Amino acid sequence: MMAEAAIAERTAIRAPMRVGDDLAAWADEARVPSAELFHSLDAVEPIWRGLEAGGVESPGQSLAFIRAWVAAHGIEEADQHYIVGSLGDVPVALMALHRRRVKGVMQLGWFPGPHVGCNAPLIDAARLVALSSEERRALWDAMMGAARGAALIYLRTVPVRPLSGIDPFAELGTHREADTLYRARFDSWEACNATQRTRSRRKHDRQQGERLEAMGTVGFSEVRPGAEAPGVLDTMFRQRAARFRTMGVRDPFADPAVRRFYDSTVAPGSDVDVRLHVLTLDGEIVAVRYNVAEGDALFCLISSMSDAPAIQAGSPGKQCLLRVMQTVFDEGTRVFDMGTGFTDEKRHWCNELIPVRHHYLPLNPLGRFVCALHRHWQATRGRLKANRRLVQGVRAGLARLKGAGRSE
Repeated sequence: MMAEAAIAERTAIRAPMRVGDDLAAWADEARVPSAELFHSLDAVEPIWRGLEAGGVESPGQSLAFIRAWVAAHGIEEADQHYIVGSLGDVPVALMALHRRRVKGVMQLGWFPGPHVGCNAPLIDAARLVALSSEERRALWDAMMGAARGAALIYLRTVPVRPLSGIDPFAELGTHREADTLYRARFDSWEACNATQRTRSRRKHDRQQGERLEAMGTVGFSEVRPGAEAPGVLDTMFRQRAARFRTMGVRDPFADPAVRRFYDSTVAPGSDVDVRLHVLTLDGEIVAVRYNVAEGDALFCLISSMSDAPAIQAGSPGKQCLLRVMQTVFDEGTRVFDMGTGFTDEKRHWCNELIPVRHHYLPLNPLGRFVCALHRHWQATRGRLKANRRLVQGVRAGLARLKGAGRSE
């Protein structure tokens, strides 16, 4: 209790600074790195709120989002690892990690995993970029040293976002580039429309819209947490499940704990700022986008559309996204995050492409072996994805194996 009170006091004294602030007074203070491990979200809440006030890159850095995730999954306190890194008496970084066993190996990683497009430690950005590379490495090493009960820390999809020309996560373990994060950054729909839509693109959108409107009355609305939202969520997950079945892949939303989490975020009184964008045809939902708002950013985590062939001819998913883009920027959103992974719609709408990396922090010899193995697998997977003919061959081979298994 005394340690938790001391952390709360330090947070009140030292608010996060912004890049470009005058750091001269702080630069003269002791920069000795230290780290503390906590297993209670309440214990680090003051620090979390202080660092979160400086801005977030992901809903995974949101206190409300993680609190809801932990509650829905019933995660034991012993498996909640909140590592606070400080310089002198100033908390400058926080890693919120879930300890779990993956393929027999205990590891620490982000709570929501792939359910967010990217994630990163919460940081006092100005203070971190004011450090030398060696000082940042010493801070991350101190935080690694505070970890307990795991072979490694695996931090997936950390965005590469240099601040004043400095990458604050460059010294965070070893890493490899993994994917690209797609964002649309505009001050208005007018700016977005002028920049991202060619004459042929406008014509294409109009033709798709006319095909959809020929089927019935098209409606578009935004739904917030409350009485209407659970029904929208049910439809969205049914549409996603149908899509996953068609693709022959596992449904990541079928886990009851995952579904409890999403249900909790749209329940009345939810602290997570969810915005559901809904496209209807004659009153029936044909497309949904599940978004979380953080400051002036909007993060799209899930999208779905009807699997009815007749309705798909009107491209309801694309028409829903078009209406989202036409409204959100004029309502105050400045960054619309569409997550990682290339799609045709991201190519059309996003003017900001950000590399993301997987970071590996081994904590013992087993962790070093697992990290090396995973890096090798990720590199092989990247080569496979880049070779379309090879991917098609692998898929055809797997399909033949599945067919042979059924025939037996």
